[in-house]
Amino acid sequence: MKRNMKQWVADTIAAPTKQAVPVLSFPAVQLMDITVRDLISSSDYQARGMKMVADKVDSGASVSLMDLSVEAECFGSEIRVSDDEVPTVVGAIVEDEDAADALAIPEVGACRTGIYIDAIAKASEMITDRPVFAGVIGPFSLAGRLMDVGEAMAYCYEEPDMVHTVLEKTTAFLIAYCNAYKAAGANGVVMAEPLAGMLSPALAEEFSHPYVKQIVEAVQTDEFAVIYHNCGDNVALMTAGIYDIGAMGYHFGNACNMADMIPAAPTDVLVMGNVDPAGQISHGTPESVREATLKVMGECCHAPNYVISTGCDIPPMSPWANIEAFFSAAEEFYR
Repeated sequence: MKRNMKQWVADTIAAPTKQAVPVLSFPAVQLMDITVRDLISSSDYQARGMKMVADKVDSGASVSLMDLSVEAECFGSEIRVSDDEVPTVVGAIVEDEDAADALAIPEVGACRTGIYIDAIAKASEMITDRPVFAGVIGPFSLAGRLMDVGEAMAYCYEEPDMVHTVLEKTTAFLIAYCNAYKAAGANGVVMAEPLAGMLSPALAEEFSHPYVKQIVEAVQTDEFAVIYHNCGDNVALMTAGIYDIGAMGYHFGNACNMADMIPAAPTDVLVMGNVDPAGQISHGTPESVREATLKVMGECCHAPNYVISTGCDIPPMSPWANIEAFFSAAEEFYR
């Protein structure tokens, strides 16, 4: 369902109480009694899972899968799939400048991208009471998977021209991919750029921020929002560059102190995060999740543009009792 996302952001900032917006999609496998392998292979499962989650929790938005293997697989990368964990990329397909030059930009819809776009089209018809966000990877994080995550940072020093060649191609693909989600009915995308959070601020300014900004400028409109996600270790050191990207919202992981991310943020954009999804939602207890959620909110909710969320996507087999404790704690805080 189309909606004015710029107004949604403004209304959320103005609201005295705010609905939590966790990155919650993969645990739908428990509600449907299917595997992660099943979920990533079926648009019907994905759409139905998003709808079941939306019916179960009072979230401010419905966020689709944060599956950072989809786009790399589309470029030709090998992926590893299991029944109960998020897919991962194996190996590299770009190891030198010749391979970078030869790298073809795939058609949007190839491999599983078509499944994911179709899932958002279906979910957007089923979920009409809140915005529906698709998940996409960021340009440097995608380039890193094509070159091998372990080598990507070294290449920034040793083979910068090669990295820029790959980034130009990942950026072009992601612009087309985001626009396909827009055409399918998504209200926006959550763009995950965690690998950039491992760079120094200077390297991020060269190899990530300009390309993300190019995507934002190409796809974001009043009716289509980009939410920038980064859960890297160095994210607190690069706030100026991150907030210059121009996204409508920013989402940060628990590697940083959430309270440190708020002062530099523009007051008219959303800032979200950052309860630990692995340490707390997946492996904590309802009481520890409650305490962690209340702690983050107590430190951050003085800012009108802050919205409580998880630090990253919630793992597939996280106990639903812990997920429900997160939402209950958010409601408790505002009471």
